[in-house]
Amino acid sequence: VHNLIHEEEEEEDEKPVHRMQNVGEQGHMALLGHSLAAYISVLNRDRLRKLTTRIQSDTTLWLCRIFRYENGSACFHEDDRDGLVKVCRLVINARYEEYATEGYTALSSQQPVIYQSTSCRPGLGQHLCSQLGLPLSSLCTVPCNTIFGSQHQMDVALLDKLIKEDIEAGKLPLLLIANAGTPGAGHTDKLGRLKDLCDQHHLWLHVEGVNLATLALGQVTSAITAATRSDSMTLTPGQWLGLPAVTAVTLYRHEDPALSLAAGLTSSQPVEKLRALPLWLSLQYLGHNGIVQKIRHATDLVSTTLPLTHVFIYFGGSTDGFCVGEKEVLDTFNRWLGEQLAQLVSTSGVDVVELEDEGTCVRFSPLLTAAALGTQLKDVEDLEEKIMELVHTMSSTISLRQDFREETHRHSPSLTYVENLSWPGLGAVRYEPQLAEGMDESRRKQEVEKINNNLLKKLQEFDTDVVFSTGSEFVTEDSCIFVGMVTEDVDVSELADTIASLGREIEESGKVPLNSYNIV
Repeated sequence: VHNLIHEEEEEEDEKPVHRMQNVGEQGHMALLGHSLAAYISVLNRDRLRKLTTRIQSDTTLWLCRIFRYENGSACFHEDDRDGLVKVCRLVINARYEEYATEGYTALSSQQPVIYQSTSCRPGLGQHLCSQLGLPLSSLCTVPCNTIFGSQHQMDVALLDKLIKEDIEAGKLPLLLIANAGTPGAGHTDKLGRLKDLCDQHHLWLHVEGVNLATLALGQVTSAITAATRSDSMTLTPGQWLGLPAVTAVTLYRHEDPALSLAAGLTSSQPVEKLRALPLWLSLQYLGHNGIVQKIRHATDLVSTTLPLTHVFIYFGGSTDGFCVGEKEVLDTFNRWLGEQLAQLVSTSGVDVVELEDEGTCVRFSPLLTAAALGTQLKDVEDLEEKIMELVHTMSSTISLRQDFREETHRHSPSLTYVENLSWPGLGAVRYEPQLAEGMDESRRKQEVEKINNNLLKKLQEFDTDVVFSTGSEFVTEDSCIFVGMVTEDVDVSELADTIASLGREIEESGKVPLNSYNIV
């Protein structure tokens, strides 16, 4: 294996390919694992069985040690939801003795209930019900705290109440899905209290989330350490370590191998165990120190004092620039901020997320992206610098929006200010030519469109930092000129004068000397 990797590295040195360089040696190991699995699968059955059993048992042991999950078993699966599906089958088989022979009819005496929070990843509960053949009424979504505690943590007291109500209604509480890092905000549920509640009511506790990666670190918060008490948890080491095409892993504890086999958590087919080979090779290559170093590097990009995994950037703006639709405008500006940052500092891995309470935010979560993108501290410094520049520009634009609206109204009826809350910029205007009375509507629209198109072309020819466009692809307004972000030194009065005068000359003569106007 070492020789094969060495040969590949020499070939890459001769032909530098940026995409392959980002994969890294451990990535090559993971990809090589898929090829080796194909070769190994043709061994005779006895040798194949011994080898695959060793690969799976070694990988399971390493993962349990690294992530502090004692006496655990492992299921390796391509879709990161499949482990939870199989865990649910295990619990159903364990709680309904006749399920293996009677199937769904065994559930008719007591309807099973699966609990999840409103912060759970979208569609997960519906996927479980679909795969398990359960009605959606078997899914109970528990609200997060609304008065005390985090807005993104499951309400433990309300969960307790819902479980008791389901028991009284003759239902069977089966399993609880908790988060160690919610998909959007990265919050961790009160796992210790949830585990105590599950033990009290005989529920299976399953935990998932990006914060589980920090279990590999020496310094771990008690909130995350509580995940090691869970009955199962799903890990995504490929994301955390930058390993392409490796499986997700669900660690679980259960004493009956027959039920684990029936649920699909284990397999009697040696070839199925080869799924662990790419991860086995990568873990061998990285070693324990290498794994910890990668995870620590990602968390250090966020904070060097605490093992944090997410940072959210939210631009709050100033209410001076707008009143109507304030939240929608802020969402638009934050979306623009995220898109610009992702383009200007692509190795930072920032993305745009929609949070229920905060709205649109920019998320920096290096545990999800840093290993694959090779994010370094210099990228974070560049990110901070660009944030300051863009926030200054956005603040200037918002503070001038109302002035631009008023200046546009001053030129009425020649200029019409077009209200568009989804446009991240100074605003939108339309030049309204004085057309002959009695002109039919279709011809009128054509003339307005023609003049505004010519006006836009002329404005775009000016040597100025102000960007003029037809807006985004989702804009519904016709014949509008959209003015982009501006700096504080832009004179919006002169800008409105120029647009109106230039439009008037195009209307009258169809021509205008480009050096007649200056846009500041």
